Amino acid sequence: MEVTKTPVESMADFEEELNASLKQIHEGDILTGTVIAVSDEEVTLDLKYYTEGVIRREDFSEDPTINLKEEVHAGDEISATVVRRDGGQGQIMLFRKEANDVLAWDKLKELQENSTNIKVKVAGVVNAGVVAYVEGIRGFIPASRLSLNYVEDTNEWLGRELEVRVINVDEEDKKLVLSAREILREREEEEKKTRVSNVQVGLVTEGIVESIQPYGAFINLGNGLTGLVHISQISDRRIKTPAAVLNVGDQVKVKVIAVKDGKLSLSMKALQDVAAEEIQEETIELPETESLSTNLGSLFAKLKL
Repeated sequence: MEVTKTPVESMADFEEELNASLKQIHEGDILTGTVIAVSDEEVTLDLKYYTEGVIRREDFSEDPTINLKEEVHAGDEISATVVRRDGGQGQIMLFRKEANDVLAWDKLKELQENSTNIKVKVAGVVNAGVVAYVEGIRGFIPASRLSLNYVEDTNEWLGRELEVRVINVDEEDKKLVLSAREILREREEEEKKTRVSNVQVGLVTEGIVESIQPYGAFINLGNGLTGLVHISQISDRRIKTPAAVLNVGDQVKVKVIAVKDGKLSLSMKALQDVAAEEIQEETIELPETESLSTNLGSLFAKLKL
């Protein structure tokens, strides 16, 4: 019978733990540990030390609405500042806010530089806007940047999840400004381009004159689509200004003559030209018929039966 020998452990096998147990930890030190447990009220870290580190919920983030179980998971690495070397049960009490601030502002600057989209939850309503937290830092979203439309009551946004970008980072004054408007505008433009790309050249439709410019008129075709009738395409006669023949609110019939770079080019003149051609064709046919009848009549008159 073969006897399995138990491996003999040497001092080298415990070198990491031994060195960790001998290191001196002082209040104010920033330590990095691995999350080994998360409860509603605290996070426990493995510091590779003779005892564990604990961060209480109120010491974890400035965000009063934070849910530790949602935000933190076993295996996460977290840096925090030592508050007390003995929390009463032998643990090292840690304060993440201060250590987080050092790293968070750098992260926020990176998010701004890269125009990164991030998801936040509106945690509070203040004068002229709302508050949300990013990387544990309090951020302000002006009411004018919550939506593409005017926001009358910011209280309706409390608790909502938003996709925003960092647009201003001021570490010195501890000011962080966020915005959802840029993302919404880009998406609206993409949706508009998709709708425009589905419009066929030659389509004849009706629309409402939305605005008049010196170079032409913008026509609202509905479904979020707007096209331009250039001044040269408004009438078959020369006009000095579109306002000479059009007013805002007029309903007009137009033809799509070009689709390029997400824009629609329209023409009213093209429809007038078609109508003129049809009238001309009808006018031309009549003399030919009359002429033919006259010639036949003359021919029969000359014949002697």
